[in-house]
Amino acid sequence: MRTIKIGTRSSELAMWQANTVSGQLEHLGFKTEIIKIDSVGDIVLDKPLYELGITGVFTKNLDIALLNNQIDIAVHSFKDVPTKLPEGIVQAAILKRGDFNDVLVIKEDENFFTRETAIIATGSLRRKAQWLYRYPHHSITGLRGNVNTRLQKLEDNDWDGAIFAAAGLKRLKLLPPQEKHIKLDWMIPAPAQGAVMVAALGSDEELLEICKQINDENTDICVGIERKFLQVLEGGCTAPIGALAMIWDDVVKFKGVLFSPDGKNKIEFYKESPINNISDLGEFAANYILERGGKKLMREVITIDKEINVYATKNLSLDQKNSFSTSIGVAMSDFITTRSNRLKPVLVKNRIKNIVITSQNAVDALTENFTSSDLKFENIYCVGRRTKRLIENKIGKVTRIENSAEKLANYLVDNLNGEEITYFCGNKRRDELPTILSKNNISVKEIECYQTQLTPRKIDQKYQGILFFSPTGIESFLKDNKSTNESIAFCIGQTTALEANKYFKNVIIAESPSVESVIKSVNNYFQE
Repeated sequence: MRTIKIGTRSSELAMWQANTVSGQLEHLGFKTEIIKIDSVGDIVLDKPLYELGITGVFTKNLDIALLNNQIDIAVHSFKDVPTKLPEGIVQAAILKRGDFNDVLVIKEDENFFTRETAIIATGSLRRKAQWLYRYPHHSITGLRGNVNTRLQKLEDNDWDGAIFAAAGLKRLKLLPPQEKHIKLDWMIPAPAQGAVMVAALGSDEELLEICKQINDENTDICVGIERKFLQVLEGGCTAPIGALAMIWDDVVKFKGVLFSPDGKNKIEFYKESPINNISDLGEFAANYILERGGKKLMREVITIDKEINVYATKNLSLDQKNSFSTSIGVAMSDFITTRSNRLKPVLVKNRIKNIVITSQNAVDALTENFTSSDLKFENIYCVGRRTKRLIENKIGKVTRIENSAEKLANYLVDNLNGEEITYFCGNKRRDELPTILSKNNISVKEIECYQTQLTPRKIDQKYQGILFFSPTGIESFLKDNKSTNESIAFCIGQTTALEANKYFKNVIIAESPSVESVIKSVNNYFQE
């Protein structure tokens, strides 16, 4: 019989969880071995979780150990696990959920509630926002470390109380006497709070069958709803999101909530559904909140309590947001939107010898209108590596790539000897390429395949840097905002930088034309 190697962090609470899993497996007749592996979240204790700037701070090293076959399963507090698991790793089991509530551990007594001010300690942005929503006159101070460390910090400081997860205190038998703690039953817990999750490799079918035997179905259902809610909102340790699903008499009762970081605003959802009709409950709840102001609140989250703040003029993915240095907060919004035009089949009926594409939007427009077999192009010329990659994935081989429209135009002048070019572009296309070609007797047939629309908005806060990804983004930004000498324009490429130079004193160009490279330039600048 195989010995199941259980990976865990080395904190006392993590060891309790690992030992619990071990005990349940051994009760079923399996041998186990516990292997300790510490995480980034255990090592960096001087910053709140929402300043660490990465998801999976408590799970990453265990994930690596799993993928390297150092361990067979990893045991986690489920609320610490990112909603998207690494490729190859799956959820193998969830133990029956413990107490999901938060509790306030009191330093002296409850008299501080009668005073005008009080100091409450927590490292959780969710707890901070909910506490300030209820007690706006109180102050919040940061608190990190394992449970014992945090209890000791409460004793050593002049705070009035500190917020903990009830499950952790109970599991370690550290819950203070009744007069020294208050159950915060009004505070919505983190998604999956109180639940223990077992992760394994998806390819290990034998082990997955073993783990099914310790899986609690009701907890699985409830936590699945909560985590889907979290996933759609795109929050992690960096967002004040609460979610709780419970099953009563075959009815699921779900409450989800999103706060502004300062606790001044709240958007809440509540619904009861039969247990056989809950397939999209978490997703429905998240979209309900996003459509009622949640998108604005999520943008506010990223900049709270950061030393440096920047603004991106397009919405970034979660991975991109997490690429910023931990001292940098980022807010974002789409300052332009694009819509593909409907194109007539006659446009591509015959084979076209030379075409030019300078944006990914044009590729999307072509592939939305036509199949790859419809697009019979002899030579494809493009701008940007990502555009090239998209073309070769969806249309065909690229003949020539340059990093700017001007450079591509000069190449075509030198090599085409007056041949015609078909240029698939948008309504906001730049003038450089057609102007240079026309001046050099190269006929340019422009086909407007997509529309770019400006979606300007006023930015209330002053930011040290503005991230621009196109000249049109700059145009939209300046509709409602003024450029300042204090703000730095971080630009995706030369063409965008040329436009930014007209309005910003400080302009920095990314090393390569990609969003990731723009983020890297921000990190490099503010680390100097």
